[in-house]
Amino acid sequence: MQDALSRRGLLLAGGATLLPGFAFATDPQIAAATIAARKSAPVIPKTVNRLYNLKAAIDQPNDMQFAANGDLWILDQKDPNKVFTINPRTGAVLGSVQTESIHGSGITYGDGAWFITSTKVLSGNPSTLKVDPKTGATLKKWETPGWGIYGAYTTRVSKPGDLPLASGGHGVKWAGSNGSSGGQYWMAVPASGKLFLINAEAGTVARSIPAPTVRTHGIALDSDHIWCVGSDEAEIYKLRMSDGGIVARIVLDKNSDPSVHGLDIKDGVLWYCDANTGWICSLT
Repeated sequence: MQDALSRRGLLLAGGATLLPGFAFATDPQIAAATIAARKSAPVIPKTVNRLYNLKAAIDQPNDMQFAANGDLWILDQKDPNKVFTINPRTGAVLGSVQTESIHGSGITYGDGAWFITSTKVLSGNPSTLKVDPKTGATLKKWETPGWGIYGAYTTRVSKPGDLPLASGGHGVKWAGSNGSSGGQYWMAVPASGKLFLINAEAGTVARSIPAPTVRTHGIALDSDHIWCVGSDEAEIYKLRMSDGGIVARIVLDKNSDPSVHGLDIKDGVLWYCDANTGWICSLT
């Protein structure tokens, strides 16, 4: 505990305030048992299908969400972030909406609105935005639980004009209604080492499960399981929603397959996007 506090103190030197609870986290240590379970989980063989490349129209496709009508929403990480609607069969852009998200990494839809993880912010702390899909206006905003500094950012030195080192939520997916509590969504927050189930209208944590790795990215919900991207490993983990137990994994080829960032599932088929190269892929 003392080491963790010392590390946080060093990272926040220079007058910043250490916030309690879920407010700030740094460089999570994934449990040895989790790493062992990750490495020993059975591999589900999949073929990566490169469907189309969006780079010319959408610079950094960082997450995706299928709409009820079959269209596909793509969150562009290029700041300030736009959400593009595309035809998933052809990749043709059907429209776009400007949002206030900065370096956004996650998008989902529920209760008539988009919920977008603004991984960075121009001021304040990393936030989750409730957004009007028609206008892009921010309807509500909450500080993302577990935001903080992780991985390479713990040793990176900021330069003038850089965005803050602290990072917020990545993948987010709507989980449905929980009766009187209203809607909920799951969200991966790398700096926390957790996936959180969030009460949508309050922005509060209902519960959490341990993350399978540090740099979690896109997630997709599949009955009582969560598919969760491990970007550094180029793997996708199938987790029990109840406790985060790793039951299987999909292994991509780091050398030949597009990198995996955003994720969603449609008719039992996983789709992913690569913010680096612009590829949209399916896994069959």
